[in-house]
Amino acid sequence: MKLRLLPILLLLAFGLSASQAEDAEDMERHALLFTIEGAIGPAAVDYLKRGFSQAQDRGAPLIIIQMDTPGGLDTAMRDIIRAIIASPIPVATYVAPGGSRAASAGTYILYASHVAAMAPGTNLGAATPVQIGGAPGVEDFNDDDDDNADDEKAEEENDEEPDRRPAMERKLIEDAVAYIRALADMRGRNADWAEKAVRESVSLGATEALELNVIDHVAENVDDLLAQIHGREVKVAVGTVTLDTKDLIVTRVDPDWRNELLAIITNPNIAYILMLVGIYGLIFELANPGSIVPGVLGAICILVALFAFQALPINYAGAALMLLGVAFMVAEAFMPSFGILGIGGLVAFALGSLLLVDTGVEAYEISMALVIGVSIVSFAVFFGIASMALRAYRMNVTAGREQLLGLEAVAAADFVDGRGKVRVLGELWNAESEEAIRKGDSVKVTAVDGLHLQVSRAGAEESSS
Repeated sequence: MKLRLLPILLLLAFGLSASQAEDAEDMERHALLFTIEGAIGPAAVDYLKRGFSQAQDRGAPLIIIQMDTPGGLDTAMRDIIRAIIASPIPVATYVAPGGSRAASAGTYILYASHVAAMAPGTNLGAATPVQIGGAPGVEDFNDDDDDNADDEKAEEENDEEPDRRPAMERKLIEDAVAYIRALADMRGRNADWAEKAVRESVSLGATEALELNVIDHVAENVDDLLAQIHGREVKVAVGTVTLDTKDLIVTRVDPDWRNELLAIITNPNIAYILMLVGIYGLIFELANPGSIVPGVLGAICILVALFAFQALPINYAGAALMLLGVAFMVAEAFMPSFGILGIGGLVAFALGSLLLVDTGVEAYEISMALVIGVSIVSFAVFFGIASMALRAYRMNVTAGREQLLGLEAVAAADFVDGRGKVRVLGELWNAESEEAIRKGDSVKVTAVDGLHLQVSRAGAEESSS
């Protein structure tokens, strides 16, 4: 019986191994397609980095990045470029479909790719970096003399208009020029036009880009691109590779829930709202110990917001102002100052909000309208709290000894040697007075000393006033 089963088991094992080999061979004929749409940020970096790892695990022969972007964060762009340069799998970046663009950060990514292609009707360029943080228009103090001397020398020798831009802006541009020229030299593309795109923010259409050797191909679609690059040799991290894209199957990899969640929470406006919800939750919990729910939700929101801010370029002066504002608002909950701490904290928090994220990229900045709206609502809340506290402070005391001050009483008997008894609030109290008081006289309580009251004639006080 065992001898009869042996051939069957061997046949099954052979079939299984053959099937796995066919699957592996089939996977090697699948190129992975990733799409970047919109501003480039932390979510795009996570999406592509994990996608590149997936492509290596699956043994994909080619990675295609289909791009349509107005630009993005410099840190995110450089992370993506590092991943492309380190990739053992060729990366083809394709600007498509028609009407799309690879502006600013997209131009750098296109230059860094092993294959750069565009669809008709697309464009690239405008790669001038935007200054992040600092005070625009202010010259760098240490470089002022040298820069002015250089400008005068250039004006005398070349008879050209010197560069009057701030020193920090010039440094950013020079760094960007060196970076994009290095990428162009590495891929054998037009480095002079790349420098022009950085210095003068020029742009090109697909046909012109091909003529100027800025890109490698103009393709109608992905299939056309694969047909054009078949047999092309590219240099990757592990050496030179000849692309075999004939009959290659393209598998689209969409962002998963993690990428979508990261894209949502790294939106500065969402992160800002989460921070506010967290702060108000903690303030409510501290003002009402034992509520639990506001404290738990507040702590979660603050941690998520901090994670989002960690992934974004943060201005530390803005962060410090926000923390100062939070401290003042929390202090208002513990020791009410009739709104002074609360409003001061609100002002500090609003200023910090405006300074917190300064990227120069519209998609990664906190909306001014949001900051103003939140500030107005917060001001109304704190103004209401301060008004109620002030009103409570001015109200007469309705319990305890203090409530007796200023009340009118009636003398229960004649005062002898300045001492006697008065009836107030239905109770009989021992009283003292420097004036002569007769039974039935109306008196006013002026002080409380233990169980004795100090009184004076009510009529005398009114006539003197």
